[in-house]
Amino acid sequence: MATRIARITISVEDLARALALYRDVIGLDPVYEVEGLAMLTTDAAAPAGTATEVLLHHRTPSTGDFAVAPSFVVDDVDAATGAAVETGATVVDEPADQEWGERQSVLRDADGHILCLVSPIR
Repeated sequence: MATRIARITISVEDLARALALYRDVIGLDPVYEVEGLAMLTTDAAAPAGTATEVLLHHRTPSTGDFAVAPSFVVDDVDAATGAAVETGATVVDEPADQEWGERQSVLRDADGHILCLVSPIR
């Protein structure tokens, strides 16, 4: 069996606010929501077990700048960055073209987690 990332769990203080960013801005597909948990996926149409899941878990976040920082592919880094700020995220690094061929912004979500928004430079 090939090794892959099955799931990233993100602790969040406010589940509705986190869904506004990860579902509505970044575009992750909802799988299910139960008390205190929301499961999202990178590709709802993918065969079971092949897409990466993002589990938003309502519990006190413990954050740090050197923790895991997932990167999410979006259609328009600049627009998604602006929309993310509207959900309570703050910009760490403004959108910029990177030498490795991506446009990227670095954000801190409302719970203090670092995440990156990326898209290929066209």
